[in-house]
This record gives sequence, C-alpha cells and structure tokens, in this order.
Amino acid sequence: EVDGQKVFVIDTPGLFDTRYGMDRTTKDLTQCISYASPGPHVFMVVIRLGRYTEEEMKTVQKIQVIFGQAADRYSMVLFTGGDLLEGTTIEEFLDESSDLQELVSRCNGQYHVFNNQLKDRTQVTELLQKIRNIVQKNGGSHYTNQMFQDAERVIEEEKQQILKEKDEQIRREQEELKKKLQEKYEKEMEKMKKEVQAELERQRKEREEERKREMEEMNEERKREREQRKREKEEMEMER
Repeated sequence: EVDGQKVFVIDTPGLFDTRYGMDRTTKDLTQCISYASPGPHVFMVVIRLGRYTEEEMKTVQKIQVIFGQAADRYSMVLFTGGDLLEGTTIEEFLDESSDLQELVSRCNGQYHVFNNQLKDRTQVTELLQKIRNIVQKNGGSHYTNQMFQDAERVIEEEKQQILKEKDEQIRREQEELKKKLQEKYEKEMEKMKKEVQAELERQRKEREEERKREMEEMNEERKREREQRKREKEEMEMER
C-alpha cells in the first residue's frame, strides 16, 4: 500500500536477455498478464536518464510489438536518475533526443521523473496521481486479456506473413537458380554443338583434301601412263 493506495507491481522478465527469442518472451509476458488479472492499469517503462541505449530501444519496441497499439494509452515512461539533469528540465533533456521524444509520444506523452537523491515521498505521490489520471483518462478501464489476444493475433498474422514472404522469396530464388542452371546448360550444349559441328567440318575438309590429293595422284598416274604408252608407240614406229 502506497499513500493509501493498493499497488500491485509486476516486473516483466527476460526483456533484456538476448538469449530468449520473441516466443519465450511472449510466453513469459502472457503469464505476467494473468498475474495482473483482470488486467494492468498502467505499463511503466522504466528508463534511466542518460544515454538511451540501442538495447533499451529494442526492448521497448519488443514490449510495444507484444502488447500492441492498444497498450499505448495505458503506458507511461518513468525516468530514473533525475538528479543527473543538474538544473536542466526534463523537457529540455527530451529536446536533445528524438528517440526519447518518440518513446514518450508513443506513451501518449505520459512520463514522470524520479530523482534518486531525494528522500521525500512527494515524487511518489506525484507518480501515483499521474497513474490515477491515466486510469481516469481511460474511463477506469484496464488493459484486458482480449487486447493481449488481439495483439497476439496480430503478431501471429505478421509472423505468417513473414513466413509466406520467406517461402515466396525461397521459391523465387529457386526459380532464379533453376533459370540460371538452365541457361548455363543451354550455353554448354550450344558450345558443345558448335564444337561438334566444328570438328565435323574439320573432318569433312580433311576428307575433301584427301579425295582431292587422291584424284590428283590418280590423274598424275594416268598422265604418266599415257606418256609412257606414247613413248612406247613412238619407239615401235621408229624400229619399223
């Protein structure tokens, strides 16, 4: 109980643990939702002032993906380490970071700053009042299991769409590979065909050259025979 208000806080597990995938994280958060039955009134995104790391950014994105857009109006950012502002207002600090501005905007502009050096309870009271304002703004409603199921359905649809796109990509890549192999095969066959044709043409020319040589030799032989007969005939006539 805080300032006369019963408060139930559930720490979400495993969000910064990179060993766990989305399925494991979603399962753990589903269990957290059941602990908060009938449902949480506020999602508190705790960020330490300073450098908004890429890991924190991915974690926030993971929360928003898992719980869906419906969770935005039930969310607020709690900045710790307010003493680091050192005279600078939180608004001036946010002006220096577009990522933090986007985060706060995603949470409907709802945020609070804790100064870790202060020991009084004023900032706690102010935080509870802001939470009450959020609850009042939402008509006293809370984030419901149905909203979570809707978010899960969207996640599943997106997952199926991604799988479908991957299957389509694999199919296109297979078709492209098949096409390239077919083109390579056809080029190889065309190359072999040309080589065979060239070899046949070479052999044909060789045969023609061979026949030509044979014909020339035969003609030369016949010519010699005719000349021989002519000489023999002339010799016989001289003897007479």
